[in-house]
Amino acid sequence: MRDLFAKILGLPVLASEHGAKVDDLIIYVHYLMAALFVGWILYFIYALIRFNRRANPKADYVGIRGHASNYIEAVVALVEIVLLVGFAVPLWANAVDHFPKADEHPTTINVIAQQFAWNVFYPGPDGKFSKRAAQFVTQDNPWGFDKSDPDGKDDLAPMSNVIHVPVNKPVIITLTSKDVIHSFKLIAMRVTQDAIPGMRIPLHFTPNKVGVYQINCAQLCGNGHAGMANGRLYVDTQEDYDAWLAKQPKQSAGGAASFE
Repeated sequence: MRDLFAKILGLPVLASEHGAKVDDLIIYVHYLMAALFVGWILYFIYALIRFNRRANPKADYVGIRGHASNYIEAVVALVEIVLLVGFAVPLWANAVDHFPKADEHPTTINVIAQQFAWNVFYPGPDGKFSKRAAQFVTQDNPWGFDKSDPDGKDDLAPMSNVIHVPVNKPVIITLTSKDVIHSFKLIAMRVTQDAIPGMRIPLHFTPNKVGVYQINCAQLCGNGHAGMANGRLYVDTQEDYDAWLAKQPKQSAGGAASFE
């Protein structure tokens, strides 16, 4: 049934585990909107017939005497409360409070937005990122990596506009911005999060469908805003992901940014 209504509403392809609940909420809201639309149309037709000039030659200044409208408003408010408390709040709470645990071995990635690209950073096999600080920023070290930090020796070289993740495995992305506010949007994953300068904001999802998906910026960020849509998320099989990972240059080797 969900697939039928998703097709009717023209919802985009779904490729994450939690996205089904997001789509359910969207569909339930449309149920309510459809009921209100039909209800108001029927009431409008009723009002045209019931209160036309021929049926009411003399104006009635008292107006409505019944309480049906109050009851209808109460029902609508109750449905909205159920949608909010029963669906939207739990969905949001799960997204912000229940991050994948270490024993689930999530894929961890750092993403730094800038005008007009997504800069992507992967840790090495140890799963630890190199420390970064403003005092380390130089012309040949624009991201401020601490080159003496042993945790960064096996980190991958920075990439631009490309993210690879394995299917059916949790992903944690820590997001920030180099310049202005951007908004990291993965429509197929049903994920949207603002990237704010000076803040590191984590988000998570579990992709469940192999494919290539567009990364959008949902915040107008300048004249080249449309170029942010050049970003791509590749959801690979574990074998393809491991093969891709093995080909990537290391940061310590001075590897150039990858676009594959």
